[in-house]
Amino acid sequence: MKSKGIIYNQSQKLAYKYAYFISAFVFILTATVLFGIQKNNPDVLSFVAIIIVALVLAYPVFLLLTSKYRQRKKIMGTPFPIAWRSVLLQKVVFYQSLNEIDKALFEKDVQIFIAEKRIMGINTSIDDTDKLLVASSAIIPIFGFVEWEYNNLNEVLIYPASFDTEYETQGGDKRILGMVGNGVMNNLMILSQPALHAGFQNAKDKKNVGIHEFVHLIDMADGVVDGVPSLLLENQYAIPWLNRIEEEIELIKDGKSDINPYGATNKAEFFSVASESFFENPIAMNRKFPELYALLVKIFRKDLKTFLNETIRPAKIGRNSPCVCNSGRKFKHCCGK
Repeated sequence: MKSKGIIYNQSQKLAYKYAYFISAFVFILTATVLFGIQKNNPDVLSFVAIIIVALVLAYPVFLLLTSKYRQRKKIMGTPFPIAWRSVLLQKVVFYQSLNEIDKALFEKDVQIFIAEKRIMGINTSIDDTDKLLVASSAIIPIFGFVEWEYNNLNEVLIYPASFDTEYETQGGDKRILGMVGNGVMNNLMILSQPALHAGFQNAKDKKNVGIHEFVHLIDMADGVVDGVPSLLLENQYAIPWLNRIEEEIELIKDGKSDINPYGATNKAEFFSVASESFFENPIAMNRKFPELYALLVKIFRKDLKTFLNETIRPAKIGRNSPCVCNSGRKFKHCCGK
């Protein structure tokens, strides 16, 4: 798979063009106003002073409008931490399955996500592994897209356990493992810490709450939560996709499908549940649900069965194994300290 991830995209070029335009506008407007104040023709010193003032006002505008992409440039020049790479190799099958070029792109996408999105633990402590699993959950579904940005997310909260609709983790019926939404949940995601980790422990169980919730964000990006990711799905595939959803939901309700029954809740949940299966076990999905699999390939623009081996598992790195950084030392004496 060849991808540029969320880093190398046209948005950066457009942002810089926009910044140049706005900065030039501020410069011209400031200069025009100051020259207008001068009732007489300004002398050379006044002319220079006006130009300097206009530049002083315009330059900060340019810096403000390009700050995100200048920060990304710094991140792209920062080596990926070896300890982070070890976590990805041990826990993220998708990353493990990529070629070396795409691994590097995935790493940069992860670095940018962690730098730009706040990830916080609520009544629980979190570490780099938690952040890496959240970031991987975000990057996996959109890795085939040059232009994608999670503009509808600012913060991810990690809860110590499952929770209820009141966001409580103690007592009562606590069944929710993850949530995104509008209102008080606008630009916010909540994930259960145990469920987040469980999603990456078994690459074949067709369950990954992180991927599930980020697919919801992808669905919501067009302003409607309906199971149809209009920003990703080409028009000619929209009707076949809707028809497939409706048929599969009926099969689930009739007990004739082994897709997670939660997918029958509504079309949005079906999209997320089906996407979990697509990314967790694409070969089995293609074998059992070829039409559904083919449509998901159209949506996510990647045919996972071509590079995910059916027998692949997260790498097992023992304490006495050679370190993943190729230092020649044992893991326990290097990155595993």
